[in-house]
Amino acid sequence: MTTSTQLSPAPVIDETVRLLTERYVFPEIAEQLAGLLQRRLAEGAYDVGGAEELAGLVTADLQSVNGDRHLRLKHHADPVSPKRGAATMDAMRRDFETSLGGAPRVQLLDGGVAVVELAPMLFPLEWAAEPLGAALTLASRAQALIVDLRGNRGGDPDTVAFVCSYLLDERTHLNSMQWRAGERSEQSWSLPHVPGARFGGSKPLYVLSSETTFSAAEELAYDLQQLGRAVVVGERTRGGAHPCQGWTVHPHLEVTVPVGRAVNPVSGTNWEGTGVQPDVPCAAADSLAHAHALALARLEG
Repeated sequence: MTTSTQLSPAPVIDETVRLLTERYVFPEIAEQLAGLLQRRLAEGAYDVGGAEELAGLVTADLQSVNGDRHLRLKHHADPVSPKRGAATMDAMRRDFETSLGGAPRVQLLDGGVAVVELAPMLFPLEWAAEPLGAALTLASRAQALIVDLRGNRGGDPDTVAFVCSYLLDERTHLNSMQWRAGERSEQSWSLPHVPGARFGGSKPLYVLSSETTFSAAEELAYDLQQLGRAVVVGERTRGGAHPCQGWTVHPHLEVTVPVGRAVNPVSGTNWEGTGVQPDVPCAAADSLAHAHALALARLEG
């Protein structure tokens, strides 16, 4: 084996433990996980040949205590910058450029029902405001709207608030974020003004979900559901409610650590572990047709 393919796990585990203990939103869980990783390292469990295999083993251990799916050691095939979050941002930018800015489909169905697909993620608002604003403005004239989140894996909470602003009439408290150890909290509200035209808060609105819908996409569905604004149609989502940050700990490895937790102002809780429960459960593949039928029936009624 050449030195270029060899991997020393100890520096990776040491840095992962440091980030956990300093950053993880649940300090007591961080201590448990730090001890687990150190024991596994001492036992030789991480003596593997490559970064990808190590990432799988460490991720399984990181998620073994409380099932936090945002807590990961992610493998990247291409070397990434040591700058914090650089790996995630590079991949995100590529996805942004190839998805029309995160709104790859705007379609008008029969009966005046529009579909806006938001995928593969809700990109940072400084990138996404223009394409999302254009897509939502175009759909604002529809009689009913279906927002398709089945292929959305998460993203920026500010972008969640931006999208919600097109779907409500008044400035509304959407979510609160509690940071580590109760140090501070931060509220998220819909915007008083949006570029373009609003769909508004009274016409029928449906959100499509799947078992792969994750993170900020779950927040979008959950916020609208808890407000009574949207009917969620499809499958239970993955269940990741903790905002996270990423740090490069090896040229091919990035640790993602949740640094806060969401608290919905209506429910007083969030979708962590449980996912967003659909109002109308059905297979994700059937959810668009099902939501379209529900919209038509409501418009005809």
